[in-house]
Amino acid sequence: MPHELCDHTADVAVAATGDTLDALFAAVADGLTAASSESVPEATGERFGVEATAASREAVLFDYLDRLIYERDVRHVLPADHRCRVRASAAGEAGAWTVEASARGVPLSAVDAREIKAVTYSEMSIERDNGGWEAYVVFDV
Repeated sequence: MPHELCDHTADVAVAATGDTLDALFAAVADGLTAASSESVPEATGERFGVEATAASREAVLFDYLDRLIYERDVRHVLPADHRCRVRASAAGEAGAWTVEASARGVPLSAVDAREIKAVTYSEMSIERDNGGWEAYVVFDV
């Protein structure tokens, strides 16, 4: 399983793995979806795009997840089925990392969703492990 929900005092955490950074970021976002709702209808919702740029891998993951929470609030959808492309920017460009992603927006009226208030930097980590990647992210509920 590419993501796992973890017990965390008064919050919820996601531990995720991926063979690539693309897969890792998608797995963390899928963990956010799982933390928000126990079940997500398969055939509901239209895809929408999300992009984030920041100075580090951790910062761009934070900004990407924060953007998903923002899109949930503005579009009234639960972002699901995440696809990500993570890349380092060319030297000298503003922002060292960029995520170009899409998600399927499941209408909140179609799910029993728990509100995730925010992503936090508390205990956030992204690490390379045995040829793959691991991340740990805490969300404020």
